[in-house]
This record gives sequence, structure tokens and C-alpha cells, in this order.
Amino acid sequence: MTNDKLIDCLKGKKLLILAGASLHCKVVEAAKQLGVYTIVTDYMETSPAKEMADEKWLLNITDVDAIVERCKAVNIDGVLSVCIDPAQRPYQQICERLGLPCFGNKQQHYILTDKQAFKNFCIENSVDTIFEYTIGDIREDNVVYPILIKPVDSRGSRGQTVCYSVDTTEEAIRFAKSESSNGNIIIEKYMAENQDFSMSYLVVNGEPHLIRTGDRYLGHEADGLSKQCIFAISPSFSTDLYLRNVHPKVVDFIKNLGIQNAPLFMQGFLDGDTVRFYDPGLRLPGTEYEILFSKATGTDLMKILVTFALTGIMVCNFGSVSNGYRLNGKYAVQMYISARAGLIAVFEGLDRIAKHPDIISISQRYEVGETIPSSGDVKQRVCEIGMLASDADSARKLVKWVQSNLIVLDEKHENMLVSLIDPDLL
Repeated sequence: MTNDKLIDCLKGKKLLILAGASLHCKVVEAAKQLGVYTIVTDYMETSPAKEMADEKWLLNITDVDAIVERCKAVNIDGVLSVCIDPAQRPYQQICERLGLPCFGNKQQHYILTDKQAFKNFCIENSVDTIFEYTIGDIREDNVVYPILIKPVDSRGSRGQTVCYSVDTTEEAIRFAKSESSNGNIIIEKYMAENQDFSMSYLVVNGEPHLIRTGDRYLGHEADGLSKQCIFAISPSFSTDLYLRNVHPKVVDFIKNLGIQNAPLFMQGFLDGDTVRFYDPGLRLPGTEYEILFSKATGTDLMKILVTFALTGIMVCNFGSVSNGYRLNGKYAVQMYISARAGLIAVFEGLDRIAKHPDIISISQRYEVGETIPSSGDVKQRVCEIGMLASDADSARKLVKWVQSNLIVLDEKHENMLVSLIDPDLL
């Protein structure tokens, strides 16, 4: 089917998008370009994607019953959840009850949202994971510190604590259980000194296509951001190692899980000649990488996913995903600029940065007059900047230039930016 015929087929169909954060604006935009009628729902009166959509609903994405009832009443043709954890299980339930295309079934979503189930399936399929302890190991002093204690299913580092001795473990266990939907937790070796690594696949008719490898750099412990990504670059500098030693096992993992048509990502740590995984998702990661991917390869992942949601077919009319992770020789850089807690009095530089030809996307999360919390998570991000560079050296220079032009000050005119990346470390 040609693009014109496909667009004619999609025109006027109704697509419900779960959640309206700025990350979903690219979904609304892609759907509108295909002539699709867009609806965004979440619990917020207003949100960035809602302002772009044709219609907005004030229904929490976890209120499955209410969403299903409303969808039936207005004859929704497709539902889509692209890049946030809380929407994954409700998305599957909504699609199942409406008989609409979905990235996976209940069991597949469970394995890729529950960290313990994911870990068990990895072990069954010879995919390496992080060494794990039990509460009994802690009480019997059979632990090598530091360790990470976390819920099995929380998001954005919520409920996680790094423990450097037994003294803090009891409180960390209580905290993790409080943030877990079922009270279950995971206790692992803390591997923050290892390079953080992530990858994404697009599965088309049962065949996984690698569309991203990336090195993720975490914030500084002194800033309380040691579990938060502050910088990512793709392709990973360890892509060859991954292709040689890990990729075949992950492909088997995906096929054995029975995934047919879906995006899928996993995060882990490099450890010698392997990657030890700790977090998955039957979705894309919550970044703007897809915009950079489209610019570098000409392949529009958002249009591919919108089409699937409305037809059940993962067509590649909008570009090839074969060897997409190579980005046609370019480097995709994503900067997650964070700031310490306080009131923003000055926020300058984004206008100038946006004019640079290699800057592809900018998302500003805070405005002057707003207060940044001391949360230790994504709530401390003030903006996200995406760029494409012709080579690694150009990427380093561009990162340095961006950081020198961005100014965020508090009421005392003191710098608020923290955990900035050292470009020379890349």
C-alpha cells in the first residue's frame, strides 16, 4: 500500500493517546499528519499533548473502566501508549477489552513491567542480570556493600535507596515496599560505577530490529541524582561488544516471549564482555530519541506506531528500520539538564541554543518563577536538549557549547545547574 492510500485509510479515524506529557506531543503531531483525529487523556486539566490534540478527556490513565466506557461511546478506533511506565498495564487492559491492536498480551506486559518477573525470564533465556540478594542475606550479614534496594515495579527511581552498610537497610526496605504496588522488592549489587547502557528494538511480525544502542551517564551522588540519567549518546561506544556478545541472546529472549509487533527497550550496566540488565519496557524509553532517529534515518517511528494502533499492522511505509541503530553514521546526543532545589529567577539561553543547526529538539520543563523540588528524580530536570553530530568529537564540542550558553539562576543570582556532563569523558 502506498503512503497516499494508507493515509486515506487512516484519515478521520479516532486515536486515544494515554497521557499528555510533552513526550507525547510527537505522537499527536504524527497522528495529525496522517489525518487522524487525536484524543489525549490523563488526570490533568491541561498538559502539553492535550493542548495539541483535537480533543481532551479528564480521565486518569489508570481508570480502565471509565476509559473503556467512553471509548465505546465514541467509537475509538485505536489506543496508544508510547513511553511511560504507568500506562503500560492499563493500556493492555483497555485494548483487550475493546478488541483493539496492542503491543502485547497480559503476560508479556507483566514480564516487562515487573522487575522480578523480568529478571527470572532473563535467567531462563541466558540473558545476564545483576547479582541479587535476599532480606535473609542482609540479616545474616552475607552481603557485599553497597547494594540497591528497590520496588519491583516503580518508575523513575522512585522507592530506591543505595545502602553502604547494614544500618540503613531496614528503612530502605520499608521505603521500597511502600512504593511497590504489591509490596515486593529487589535487592541487588549496586553497579553505578559501571557504564549504564540501553537499547531499543522495534519488533515487526516477530522479527526484532535494533533501533538504538546508547550510553547513559548518571548524575552525581553529591547532587542526589546518582540514579538519574543526565546525558545519553547513541550509538553506544560499546555497540560492537553488544552486537557480538549480547544481541543474539536478547533476540532469542524477545522471540521466546512471543512479542510480534511492538517497541521494546532494556537498560543495564556494562560488565566486562556482557551487559547486565535491570529494567525493561514494552514501549519506547521516555526520551525524544525518536525525533533524532527520524532526522538521521528518515524513518518516522511515531507514524509506524500510530498506524499499528489503528490497523494492527506494523507497516514500514515511513522508512526502513533495518540497521537503524547506526543512525547513518551520526551521533544522537540527549542532554537532560538538571538543577538543584529552589525558585528559578533567571532562565536564559534556550533561544540561542535552538538556533544552532545541529540542535534538533528542546523541551523546557520549568519557567521563571517556578520551584524545583529536592526530589532526586526527573522532577529536577529543567530542560531536555536533543542534537545530532557528525562524529564523536563534534558531539563533545557541541555539548560544551550548550552548557556554556545555558543559564539558570535562583533569587540570589546563584547558579542552579548541577550534574553537568564533562564532555571530555565521552
